[in-house]
Amino acid sequence: MDNRKKFKEFYHHSKRFFTWSYLKGLVVNPKQLPVVTFFIILAELIINILVVERVPYTEIDWKAYMQECEGFLNGTLDYSKLRGDTGPLVYPAGFVYVYSIFYFLTNQGENVKLAQYIFIGIYLLQLYFVLRIYIKTKKVPPYVLVITILTSYRIHSIHILRLFNDPIAVLLLYASLNSFMDSKWYLGSIFYSLGVSVKMNILLYAPALFFFYLVNLGLKDTIVQLLICALIQLVLGLPFLISEPSAYIKGSFDLSRVFNHTWTVNYRFLDIETFESKCFHLTLLGIHILLLLIFMPLCIKYFKSYCRLKYVQGQVQPQIDAKNRENRLKAKLKKDIKKKTNMKQEDEKLSKEQEDFLNSFENLLKKSNQKIGKKAEKMSPEIKDEVTNFSINFDILSQLFILPMFIVNFIGIVCARSLHYQFYTWYFHSLPYLLWSTDFSIITRFLILALIEFCWNTYPSTSLTSAMLHLCHINVLYAVYKKLSNELRLVSKLNT
Repeated sequence: MDNRKKFKEFYHHSKRFFTWSYLKGLVVNPKQLPVVTFFIILAELIINILVVERVPYTEIDWKAYMQECEGFLNGTLDYSKLRGDTGPLVYPAGFVYVYSIFYFLTNQGENVKLAQYIFIGIYLLQLYFVLRIYIKTKKVPPYVLVITILTSYRIHSIHILRLFNDPIAVLLLYASLNSFMDSKWYLGSIFYSLGVSVKMNILLYAPALFFFYLVNLGLKDTIVQLLICALIQLVLGLPFLISEPSAYIKGSFDLSRVFNHTWTVNYRFLDIETFESKCFHLTLLGIHILLLLIFMPLCIKYFKSYCRLKYVQGQVQPQIDAKNRENRLKAKLKKDIKKKTNMKQEDEKLSKEQEDFLNSFENLLKKSNQKIGKKAEKMSPEIKDEVTNFSINFDILSQLFILPMFIVNFIGIVCARSLHYQFYTWYFHSLPYLLWSTDFSIITRFLILALIEFCWNTYPSTSLTSAMLHLCHINVLYAVYKKLSNELRLVSKLNT
């Protein structure tokens, strides 16, 4: 009897997975992304293995990275003397330590295939952190992420055919964002600073992160978090700072470095002289600062709302948990009583007359409550339990944190002096989020995603693709600003 009941409960529970509404939700409902996430990561594992096994590896920077690390491992601590075939070492100390580990694991960089498989692991871990953000924010439908993630040629190429350091820096960045969403401030700051230590582009998030600290923690604890970030940089760079401090600072954090026009994706339409001119660089810096000044007040309002609602969560969640525990206890007691009653009924044999009476009485009840009865029969035991389960989905608060972080990084991309092909990883996974934070139609959103992907896949870049990339970026930036400001204006009207 017990086994039959368990089978019946299992049948009712599994039945809902094959309903049209559930299957449709796997495609369009952001709340069902956790299920889809498993299949995305599994598909990516298969795709990446196939790429490694079937597509020839292309050497760009891997050998140079190994040469730079070899110099360090041989005892050279003067950053100006650490060089590879592509030029001097231009990344902070975290890069040196990470790629020194790769140096040992891959037989001094000779076992490239093993390095590619290591980067598959790095990419899948990064993807887990990315999808966790999308799961928590419940902003983007699953089918959008399936299409964008699985079909990007350039992203797969950057991670497993080129072995750049950008994916490692971005992995640490996404790990930090996840930590901040979970209110793990110290862990978030550690991951963030480690990301900066691998590549300096992670500093693009710094303006938003500073105000996020300030709004949530206050000045005193903000200083503590900034000290943690600074201390990590100091500890990692200490051997080089002791040896040749000026060489290390100039080599790893050189803001005046001139990029090579050969590799530019976003400024092919400029001549080399203009591209390399200091006036052009200062103009872009001015635009960057101006855009931050325009967007930051909106971002701060989002952060303040996040802070207030987090406080409400802290007050309300314990009460919700207590009420749910109470309900579960009541349900368990009711179930135990029902089980004991059923056992007694089984022990007592009913006469034929009693059985006939009970059957006719049951039929009478079914007829008089036909509509209610039908709904009750369809409802699984799990759903019945959920009716009495109290919950408020506080995870969606993460939207108030993630959008400002993504938009501030995106401003940095828009105003970058030059974008090289590996830089696509800096913002690729945030593009669906940004586009679904606009009022664009579905067709327009996918068109922009496709055009951006096309620009990044065109090698070498052309004047047309560079101009098209800027046009897409500006449209996204303006659309996000428009929606942000409209929403905040509406909120302020409701509060007055």
